[in-house]
Amino acid sequence: MPEDTDHQKHLYLIDGSGYIFRAYHAMAYSKRPLTRGDGTPVGAVYGFSNMIMKLLRDLSDAERPSHLAVIFDASGKTFRNDIYPEYKAHRPPAPEDLIPQFPIIREATEAFGLPSIEMLGYEADDLIATYTKQAREKGWKVTIVSSDKDLMQLLDAETDMFDTMKNKRTRAEDVPEKFGVGPDRVVDVQALAGDSADNVPGVPGIGVKTAAQLIDEYGDLDTLLSRAGEIKQNKRRENLIEFAEQARVSRQLVTLERDVPIEAQLDSFEVKDPDPATLVQFLDAQDFRSLKAKVISAWDGDIPEDVVTETVTVEKATYECVTEMDALKAWIKKAYDIGHVAVDTETTGLNPAKADLVGISLSVEPGKACYIPVGHGANSDDLLSEMPKQIAKADVIEALKLLMEDLAVLKIGQNLKYDMSILAREGINLYPIDDTMLMSYALDAGKHGHGMDELAGIHLDMTPISFKEVAGTGKNQITFDKVPLDKATDYAAEDADITLRLWHVLKPRLAKEKVTTVYETLERPMAAVLSAMEREGIKVDGSVLNKLSNEFAVGIERLDREIQDLAGRPFNVNSPKQLGEVLFDDMGLEGGKKSSKTGAWQTNVDVLEKLAAEGHEMPAKVMEYRQFSKLKSTYTDSLQNEVNPRTGRVHTSYHLAATTTGRLSSNDPNLQNIPIRTEEGRKIRRAFVPENGNILIAADYSQIELRVLAHMADIDALKQAFEDGTDIHAMTASEVFGVPIEGMDPMVRRQAKAINFGIIYGISAFGLARQLGISRGDAQGYIDAYFERFPGIRRYMDTTIDFAREHGYVETLFGRKCHITALTDKNPMKRGFGERAAINAPIQGTAADILRRAMVRMPAALENAGLTDVKMLLQVHDELVFEAPEGRDEKAIPVIEEVMANACQPVLDLSVPLVVDSGIGKNWQEAH
Repeated sequence: MPEDTDHQKHLYLIDGSGYIFRAYHAMAYSKRPLTRGDGTPVGAVYGFSNMIMKLLRDLSDAERPSHLAVIFDASGKTFRNDIYPEYKAHRPPAPEDLIPQFPIIREATEAFGLPSIEMLGYEADDLIATYTKQAREKGWKVTIVSSDKDLMQLLDAETDMFDTMKNKRTRAEDVPEKFGVGPDRVVDVQALAGDSADNVPGVPGIGVKTAAQLIDEYGDLDTLLSRAGEIKQNKRRENLIEFAEQARVSRQLVTLERDVPIEAQLDSFEVKDPDPATLVQFLDAQDFRSLKAKVISAWDGDIPEDVVTETVTVEKATYECVTEMDALKAWIKKAYDIGHVAVDTETTGLNPAKADLVGISLSVEPGKACYIPVGHGANSDDLLSEMPKQIAKADVIEALKLLMEDLAVLKIGQNLKYDMSILAREGINLYPIDDTMLMSYALDAGKHGHGMDELAGIHLDMTPISFKEVAGTGKNQITFDKVPLDKATDYAAEDADITLRLWHVLKPRLAKEKVTTVYETLERPMAAVLSAMEREGIKVDGSVLNKLSNEFAVGIERLDREIQDLAGRPFNVNSPKQLGEVLFDDMGLEGGKKSSKTGAWQTNVDVLEKLAAEGHEMPAKVMEYRQFSKLKSTYTDSLQNEVNPRTGRVHTSYHLAATTTGRLSSNDPNLQNIPIRTEEGRKIRRAFVPENGNILIAADYSQIELRVLAHMADIDALKQAFEDGTDIHAMTASEVFGVPIEGMDPMVRRQAKAINFGIIYGISAFGLARQLGISRGDAQGYIDAYFERFPGIRRYMDTTIDFAREHGYVETLFGRKCHITALTDKNPMKRGFGERAAINAPIQGTAADILRRAMVRMPAALENAGLTDVKMLLQVHDELVFEAPEGRDEKAIPVIEEVMANACQPVLDLSVPLVVDSGIGKNWQEAH
């Protein structure tokens, strides 16, 4: 009997298994595959959790459930497999990266305070059918949250289906649109039509449309089968007679069981608020910070204080365009009162050495920010427009200078190195600082990018206004000084606002995740160091570049002729397609492989190196040709265009958060990739020169990564060799190949050197064979002999990979976390890359940390030694380049070497000495 209640109860039954797969496939198309800190994939968990939150949040009061449960498929066979063993036999296994998410999704359900129901031997649909029947017998309304057509057989006047992804409800009267019959005859139509996805056989030659017509004509399946002989169409009649029993079996398979002996009762599904601490703890464990923010913002009750401090919620942002001094002073006072302020600059370009200041934005509390224009001109879209009202730049700088340099007020920014450089040109020394980009990098290096837009999406679930929305794109794009003030204010103030919100989210995580020291000693101080280096720049000699360009042009022309002669016909050497035709069609070289996309022969460097190693002359000359072409276009020609007309020097821009390991990169120009292994590449360093009366000093760590490896793997032989100053490659050759160091064949030393450095990068036998021009078997023999002689290195590698698999990251000796997401990739090649990255990252990362520590200490060390006229200009690989007045090298070099050699102290007592090689010269190559 129906319950006698004042308000009809409303049961929601969520098809949890359907939700899982829809969430998985929806997230599979996202640009950012989700993994949590230990490397476990959680994309489906995120999608599932988001769908649950959306369902509970978006329902109107009239639709809100009184009772709710999430129903899952249990693993293993069901009673349907006893009826028909081939049932669902063709279903592919679950995706590899989805399998570990199944139990986490059950955890998510419980964290949201929802019943998680499953039962061995039955499908989720059977449990849904049983609970629907029980609820309807009590007079309750039922909503089945699913898009599964099989559940339509359950619909009636008080039972509907809700597809949350399409926000669409399906009621009983809508079923004929799908099946051609009402809910009570759905199973008959499915029994005839079958279902290829579930391997329900049905009757051959009958689809849903035909099945609906037959059931509509004959009333039900049993009547149809008993009167099948009356059907006029021969093939259909024969199939219905021949496959009648198959149709009856199919009906058993598609009919949902409505009397499952369930244990959990309907009353236990009453909707209750989840425990906030449990839910937040779960979301934190999965690194779902944006979902956590949504939970906090939607919560009506009391939230634990430690939860609120890590979450930023804002009802509506308000932004102000400051064009009066009194208004600016009011914002300055707010900053002093609260003790921190988010700062962002807007400029005419991305290169801090060339861009002009256009405006400054400030934010002192989430959702409230201002924009102070100082360099806006007339709108380029309206030539008759007047100059917008703004405070004079000099007055703004004067008013902000005390605040920006006040030690009592923290300045917060996103990639503050850029803003520091811009403001330094205006006479402002921005300090002290916190940088959200560097916080994110210290916390999540390797997991995702650290740009503001990406961080806003990850942590705040926000999509910031894009630059193209305010400035346009392509040829029609305008510089920021031409953007109207209303648009400029919304864009610029939002940047400061989002930065402050990110700071509130990221700052507490530093201590919680034990990376505060990494951030404060290796990340934050580097912004000021690199800003100063970028502003100094380095001089290049145009005449040297011109001479080298001419030399390379002559080499390119000579090689072009030689290659054409070898080909026996003219062709475009720069065309990979034509080159492939010459090598593999005309010359008939073996080992060629065609691209699956274009069908053209592949001619990349790997292909050419392999052919050249086999003794073929043309591939070797093509590689040389390409090298000359790259040197000319990338360096000797373009470097001349990089000279800043204001300073007459080249100012590279360093990226602090671009690699997983802490290595720096640079662009405009990229000085990290200047080739140094060839004579032609080294010549480019001749063009980097000091000012007249000065010299360049180059200080380079000697074999720092091998030294770090010796310490981390605890290899006594390697440590002793470094302690004694022995040639490490000769020593390795002696140990591995059993030859004396004295009088060693240079080729044997070269092989040992290749192994030493290859081991750091997890080199394979194939890679070593290609590098040394030997067979793969010989290469594997070398590697086996190496590990046999130095078993500690193999132990280090195995232990490191195991740690990375368990935690999702590896650590440097200074505590930097390098996340390795490829270890869980479905692609074996990518997993192999992840293993090599896990081996290398602690070594390369520790070397990078050592160099950072040296760079951070260097300015103060030089100043304390009275060497303020010695400037640090460049950092490339393991090398620092300085400019100093002539004669200052005798005092400067000992200071530089001491700082670099003792960079680990007092944090780390490295068991091998750090050796620094220094030199001076009138150009970089000479000093190096």
